[in-house]
Amino acid sequence: MISTFLSHELKAFWRSKNTGKSIVIRVVMGIFIFYLLLNVLVLGFFLDKILDKTFPREDLVVAFCGIILIYYLSDLLMRLQLQDLPTLRVQPYLQLPVKRNSLVKYLAFTALLSVFNLWPFILFVPFVLKIVATDSGGLTALAFIVSIAGLTVFNNYLALYIKRKSNLNGWIFLIVSGVIILVGVSDFYWHLISIRKISYLFFGHLINQPLFALVPVLLGVLMYYLNFLYLKQNLYLEELGSRKASSYKSSTEYPLLNRFGSVGDLAGNEIKLILRNKRSRSALIMGLFFMFYGLIFYTNHLYGEGWRIFVGMFMTGIFIINYGQFMFSWQASHFDGLLVSKVSFSDFLKAKYLLFTVVSTGFFLLTTPYVYFGWQILLIHFIMYVWNIGVNTTLVLFFANRNYKRIDLSKGAAFNWEGVSGNQWILSIPLLLAPYVIYAPFALLGHAGIGLALLAITGIVFIFTRGFWIKQLEADFYTKRYKIAEGFRNK
Repeated sequence: MISTFLSHELKAFWRSKNTGKSIVIRVVMGIFIFYLLLNVLVLGFFLDKILDKTFPREDLVVAFCGIILIYYLSDLLMRLQLQDLPTLRVQPYLQLPVKRNSLVKYLAFTALLSVFNLWPFILFVPFVLKIVATDSGGLTALAFIVSIAGLTVFNNYLALYIKRKSNLNGWIFLIVSGVIILVGVSDFYWHLISIRKISYLFFGHLINQPLFALVPVLLGVLMYYLNFLYLKQNLYLEELGSRKASSYKSSTEYPLLNRFGSVGDLAGNEIKLILRNKRSRSALIMGLFFMFYGLIFYTNHLYGEGWRIFVGMFMTGIFIINYGQFMFSWQASHFDGLLVSKVSFSDFLKAKYLLFTVVSTGFFLLTTPYVYFGWQILLIHFIMYVWNIGVNTTLVLFFANRNYKRIDLSKGAAFNWEGVSGNQWILSIPLLLAPYVIYAPFALLGHAGIGLALLAITGIVFIFTRGFWIKQLEADFYTKRYKIAEGFRNK
């Protein structure tokens, strides 16, 4: 049956109306991937020299054993962001007399056809053949290759399992990504743990006990079986929906937003959109990564207060910038429905303000540990947080009325330039320069405190006059709504 499914996939590809465009994209991506793999191959051949320079006092095999687990942790994080789920390809067969096992096996087989599964072999096998086989013999080298294969399969199916669970509850994705990042920070920044030592505890034993290579293989088989069971139990979409609705209340319903009425409902739907789609979710994930941005500037005394304003605005408002620059493209697929619905556009705009306020507040709270570098930094963060939810949110929504590029949420986030136009570059100029227009003259005159106070006052004024700005944005939208809708219809 797998060969039949593959045959149908090929026929569907060649018969698609977008075949020409798809071929060009695949050729370009193929060249890019081939280039990356070639670089990884070169890195693999010179890995022994790189390790010798990086860890000059350690044995090469010991150093190699220490980096394997670090690689697979970063590999898992990349897979969560970039690896596609092979789920929708077999939907047409769900109503046909095709065995569930055949469908699930096909999904499992296509999941292995990922470029991520080639990288560890291209990177590690040359070192194993050059160094490990020479020092410890062929049996030990084989044990390393088998363990690498087992961990690759384990990571492959673990990432797919997490992403499938995340489709039901987006917080799973955020929690897992946060745990991986926390583990990395605990090692490389806080030095509470050592991933290299944990890695060597296992892979170091392979040298004397090659049978330990079966442990990663068993983990890979177990992860495959968990995926198999999950897919088999949830293969039919109506089963997935009905059981979920009857057994428990969705965690993507936010009681905190209920007090805002229809505006809260719209903001809650927007949060669901963000958590359930790769492209929009990447804006949130990127914002979480930039929470460490301050470590670059606050640990270096060369950066003065002017840079602190930029960093504070960037960390507390990165989601507004990343996500807001594509407003209203996120709703492009159902924008026509919004135009004829009973939803008031003023409520729609209020929901955007509420969304940005909630997320920016969360990001501000995440930056509070930077008080370690001084209370003034926390004060600047708060001022720029007020600026973001007051001024920058209004600017983003103003430029949203001039964005006519659609975004297809079904597509992934990696190398996806859909919706990008010159509008984003124009938007970045006032967002980045506006606070300095107020602050810089006072800072140059030696009254930086007055500049900060004016930034805070300006942000507060925009917050309290939000109703006025919403009316202006709504009136501006009604003059451009048909042009926006026409742009969103162009696929």
